Amino acid sequence: MSGSMPNSEMPYRVLGNTGEKVSAIGLGGWHIGLKHIDEQLAIRIVRTAIDRGINFMDNSWDYNGGVSEIRMGKALRDRYRDKAFLMTKIDGRSKQEAARQLDESLQRLQVDYIDLVQHHEIIRYEDPHRIFDKEGANAALIEAREAGKLRYIGFTGHKDPHIHLHTLEVAATYGFKFDTVQMPLNVMDAHYRSFAKLVLPELVKQNIGVLGMKSLANGILLKSNTVTPIECLHYALNLPTSVVITGIDSMEILEQAFEAVRTFQPMNDEQVRSLLAKTAEVASSGEFEPFKTSSIFDSTAQNPDWLGEEPQRIQQLMPA
Repeated sequence: MSGSMPNSEMPYRVLGNTGEKVSAIGLGGWHIGLKHIDEQLAIRIVRTAIDRGINFMDNSWDYNGGVSEIRMGKALRDRYRDKAFLMTKIDGRSKQEAARQLDESLQRLQVDYIDLVQHHEIIRYEDPHRIFDKEGANAALIEAREAGKLRYIGFTGHKDPHIHLHTLEVAATYGFKFDTVQMPLNVMDAHYRSFAKLVLPELVKQNIGVLGMKSLANGILLKSNTVTPIECLHYALNLPTSVVITGIDSMEILEQAFEAVRTFQPMNDEQVRSLLAKTAEVASSGEFEPFKTSSIFDSTAQNPDWLGEEPQRIQQLMPA
């Protein structure tokens, strides 16, 4: 499952059935586009991460109004693109909107192709039906894959593990299998609407690449005063993840990610139970996972126009 590349501090894992080798830690794209992060620092973070062995780069069409992708594109100039496994996400649910957003992402990232494109924020039961409609977003991604604009297709979501399972079921009815799935995997998740308990076994069974996110939930988990950042990262690394994506907004936080990898040892069941016991009480209501229990993290809820129009055939069913 994992091993180190030559001259690298970073262990690598296989990305599901793609055969791709990706760094155990991935660099989150949202943070590098934040207003308080200087562009030169953002570029330095990305390039230092790549120089030291992090090859998985996360991003999204909607992060910081496109600034995250623009900065990532600048960082990946010269020799850096060839060393990176580049992922971004689109919000469009219609074929037309998905194609438009993908082309914008390619322009901002200044690349000919993106390694992995994911349907972003699959957080409603209707989302998979929309993307798999014949006028839906997945048709646009399949066409883009055939045209060489992308290599692999996945989906992400942070709301409810049952919606992830539903999406896998809907995909199967259309004869489609995702290459990757992204979801929250953290020390709180185990106790409330758990992706680790419900979705992870299914992904392992189907050999779909597992992308863990929100391992610290942008620092929110730490406010519970129950666990340290290193414990949070160790827990996520101990799961059968291909990549643990973590937000990095400073050279110190980048160093923390490498420290987590350097000190990581596979945990036995007793060690896992002991760590999860620390968070059991505070995690039971979902308070420290507001991406599950509120709409604050739902950018598509605040910008429904990003999704594009509902399928024509659905509109035609409506009474005049």
